[in-house]
Amino acid sequence: MKRSLKWAVPLLLVMLLVLAVGRGLTARKAEQQRAAEPRTAPVLELAPTDVLEVREQQLVRTLAVSGGLKAVNTAVVKAKVAAEVRDLAVREGDAVKAGQVIGHLDPTEYAARLRQAREQAASAEAQLEIAERTLENNRALVNQGFISKNALDTSVSNAAAARATLLAAQANADLARKAMDDTVLRAPISGHVSQRLVQPGERVGIDAKLLEVVDLTRIELEAAVAPEDVGAVRVGQQAQLKIDGLPEPVPASVARINPSAQAGTRAVMVYFAVEPHPALRHGLFATGRLELERQAVLAVPESAVRLDQPLPYVLVVGDGKAMQRGVTLGTRGYAQVGGPGLVAVRAGLRAGEQVLAGSVGLVRDGTPVRLTAIAAPAGP
Repeated sequence: MKRSLKWAVPLLLVMLLVLAVGRGLTARKAEQQRAAEPRTAPVLELAPTDVLEVREQQLVRTLAVSGGLKAVNTAVVKAKVAAEVRDLAVREGDAVKAGQVIGHLDPTEYAARLRQAREQAASAEAQLEIAERTLENNRALVNQGFISKNALDTSVSNAAAARATLLAAQANADLARKAMDDTVLRAPISGHVSQRLVQPGERVGIDAKLLEVVDLTRIELEAAVAPEDVGAVRVGQQAQLKIDGLPEPVPASVARINPSAQAGTRAVMVYFAVEPHPALRHGLFATGRLELERQAVLAVPESAVRLDQPLPYVLVVGDGKAMQRGVTLGTRGYAQVGGPGLVAVRAGLRAGEQVLAGSVGLVRDGTPVRLTAIAAPAGP
């Protein structure tokens, strides 16, 4: 009995070992069979917006511009005489008409000068009358031989001097009248008051700024253009501007081009006439794109061109797969000003082919794809 137990234990161990080796060989064989079987790659489902058709279209080449909006007509009301500000009838935002009285300077001093100048003119006029009567009398006496010719010449000179004195006095009276009129402040143009720089009671000197008036009926964008780009800018070219505070773009066109460059930057100022809009204000900042030219080219959206490899490429959809294809790129632009960016393809694609949009993400070369609907054409 003891001898049988002695042989049973080793036999059991051998049987367990054989069973384990058999199971290992079976698992390895099954794994080799699975490895030998061809793997089926997953199919990429594509939505209609994921595939774009390559086609010829009008490519707009644009130039980015930016600058501040300025009213074409602005005016600063200045003091033409030195005096105390008596009253101002308008404040910032008030509308004014050309020639409207908007304030007064203290006229006391200038009213007194005007009276003085008028009195001097009246005195000079009386002296002229006396000199002219004396001249007439002396002419009669000369004809009768009672006075000499020299006395008549003296009377002629005295009358001429009196006449010159009168003219000078009248000119002084006109100056005094103008100074008196200058104490009345009038709006030089129609528009709105943008700045009020003084208050009643302040004494101001000549040429002191009192008010600023801007006319919002005509607004321009003043943009600096680099010297290498200004050669393509022409009067009348169209632009779309994005202005602070406005959700929609505002049309504009090139109105003028400055013939001189700025001393510091060498940039050239280009002035755009902006379409009227009730929300436009003097001093707002604007950015936009200027349409330089249009050309018919084979183009795809910039997002469809992939740059994760040394050379640009696109993923062409054909025969149920997405295949990489290198492309040669050309001019970048837009189908319309303000639309999505496009890039011209000089080589590598043909019209009618389909490419994956950039929204699909990274896709390996040769990945099976399946379209769930008709592809959408490339475009804005």
